[in-house]
Amino acid sequence: MSRARVARRIAAAAAYGGGGIGLLGGVTAVLLLTEVSHAKRVVGGSDDPPPRADGRYGFAFARRTGQPPLRLAFLGDSTAAGQGVHRPSQTPGALLASGLAAVAERPVDLRNVALPGAQSSDLERQVTLVLEDPELLPDVCVIMIGANDVTRRMPPATSVRLLSDAVRRLRESGCEVVVGTCPDLGTIEPVYQPLRWIARRLSRQLAAAQTIGVVEQGGRTVSLGDLLGPEFAANPRELFGPDNYHPSAEGYATAAMAVLPTLCDSLGLWPEEAPEMLDAGILPVATAAAEAAAE
Repeated sequence: MSRARVARRIAAAAAYGGGGIGLLGGVTAVLLLTEVSHAKRVVGGSDDPPPRADGRYGFAFARRTGQPPLRLAFLGDSTAAGQGVHRPSQTPGALLASGLAAVAERPVDLRNVALPGAQSSDLERQVTLVLEDPELLPDVCVIMIGANDVTRRMPPATSVRLLSDAVRRLRESGCEVVVGTCPDLGTIEPVYQPLRWIARRLSRQLAAAQTIGVVEQGGRTVSLGDLLGPEFAANPRELFGPDNYHPSAEGYATAAMAVLPTLCDSLGLWPEEAPEMLDAGILPVATAAAEAAAE
């Protein structure tokens, strides 16, 4: 079955309330559980809380232009929170807030409600936090989620449905939404075969289905697995942190550079591509999502 077809089936199951589709046979599932147990013993983990990076970025632009700040909210899991680095300026939220301020030439107020270890089921709570003050609604939200859904075996249709619901609520409140889809878990070096192949397959299938669900709710996506997977696999010492699981400061900077163009474009701040380039690249959503998540 093609990745586009699998992604469409997952998204359809999410839309109609299904729990998921059978992607792995029983023997493979047992093997996966065995390898997961081994991987948990090998992959280091950090219990240190991520640095808090909330606050205003681009103060100089406020003095120069007098424009009010843009509001940027971050939601998701440990990657969105910036776990694995020690300085607030190294977190993806701070990096993107700084980049957005530079492009917009306006200050940016960052609020990060991401929770390390979160699955898509926590997005309802996070969205409620972001929307609790109608006077301080964000202009744009970045969501990074999905890795824990795969490792904890949440049905993919459930994962996509929960993400889609979060995007819908944010869009209905007037917020632009950019989702960094599930990363390629096959790049984690201490994870061995056959888990590595299974993790890559499941994470990329989920990423493709996430794209369909997000786009259908009016959001935008960045395929982190496609854009960053090969680079992380080729340079694990530089791009992964000491725990061999979360990105290093350089890894987060690489991810932020991948997300920044779409983040700026969502607010009309990025130069548009030539019309002929756009016309040549139009594909059905399911096929486009699968190509974005392709190996």
